[in-house]
Amino acid sequence: MTVTVDEATDAHAGQADWLHIAREVADDLAADAVEREQAGKAPLDEVAQLRESGLLTLLAPAEYGGGGADWRTAYAAVRTVAAADGAIGHLLGSHYFLSSSARFFAGPTQAARIERESTARQWCWGGGIASHEPPLILTPAADGYLLDGYQKFAAGVGIADRLVLRATRYGTGEPLAVLVDPTGPGVVSGASGDTFGQRLAAGGAVECDAVPVSANDVLGSLSPDEGVLSPFASLAVPTVRLVSTQYCLGVAEGLLAEVHEHGKAVRSPWQPFSPQPWTGGLPQDPYQLTVYGELAVAARAASALADQAVDALVRGLARGNDLDDEEGAEIAVLASVAEAAASRAAQDVTTRALDVIGVDAASVWYGFDRFWRDARTHTLREPVAHRLREIGDYFLNGVHPPFTLPA
Repeated sequence: MTVTVDEATDAHAGQADWLHIAREVADDLAADAVEREQAGKAPLDEVAQLRESGLLTLLAPAEYGGGGADWRTAYAAVRTVAAADGAIGHLLGSHYFLSSSARFFAGPTQAARIERESTARQWCWGGGIASHEPPLILTPAADGYLLDGYQKFAAGVGIADRLVLRATRYGTGEPLAVLVDPTGPGVVSGASGDTFGQRLAAGGAVECDAVPVSANDVLGSLSPDEGVLSPFASLAVPTVRLVSTQYCLGVAEGLLAEVHEHGKAVRSPWQPFSPQPWTGGLPQDPYQLTVYGELAVAARAASALADQAVDALVRGLARGNDLDDEEGAEIAVLASVAEAAASRAAQDVTTRALDVIGVDAASVWYGFDRFWRDARTHTLREPVAHRLREIGDYFLNGVHPPFTLPA
């Protein structure tokens, strides 16, 4: 498909408008991020702010009343919000993927119906279809299906209007993506609140007891078996991995920004005591400058890999059903490379940046530790070791990465 100059200009302007909105929301969240994180209340006000800003419907088609933006813009919004408040950035990123899941796994008519209703009602989406979660059981019934079982973790369950969950069809064992109303009969869900990070992300467990599910709410197969999913459907994996990538980069960049501001106002912890009063000014301590430089290199290198992967994904999504298996595999590998680099950068930055701050980093008043706790909670759910093995297997042996959806 050829894109005209006017269309490209309009797309760039639209992205700039959405990023301006995301920055305004991020600025509001940053103003009291420490206090809200320490209070640990359900993020009802934060979700209302996302809804009012229009960010929840950013990816929805314009003809349905949505923002009509692409994934490049959505990723930038996630990264911007995560830099200010990691938990809300995670919630927003999960919402974007799960609210778009019907595009990958459902038919066009079904996906259009779901997106039209979601946009009209401004639903906030949660759930989880990760491959390692024990699946719920979907049993045929007179009017559709009944859903039973327990899922240990699902994103945003404490505040979601709709959940997308992983279930296994009784009798065949086929894994499926299923749409569930969390307020419906038989559904028990809620934020667990027992993690040391991402306290406002509203993640938690879901229990289903004979929950009625209509045939229209079974989105489609999640089977990793060869030939079941189209190459386009397989792009769900790199799409959600790049949500993780942008989240990690946002948290890392958020702490680096706070370290930058703190360093301009407070003497370096590594400078020897001087009887001369501290008058502020630019940091001059060589050790402080070196660490900050190393962390900036790690963050920017990961950012460059993320940009490359996002460009490849956007091109792949635009190809639709013309995408072939080899192109899909290349996109998946690029996304895994970016996620691995971003995960390592986030862990490195949020650990070593505290050294630059010194003892102030331990102060509850500053709340610098929230960046480390948010990043570590996220990276514990999806260690990079498996991604590195898949990347190596692809480059050495040409083996395509498996269809494995992350947490």
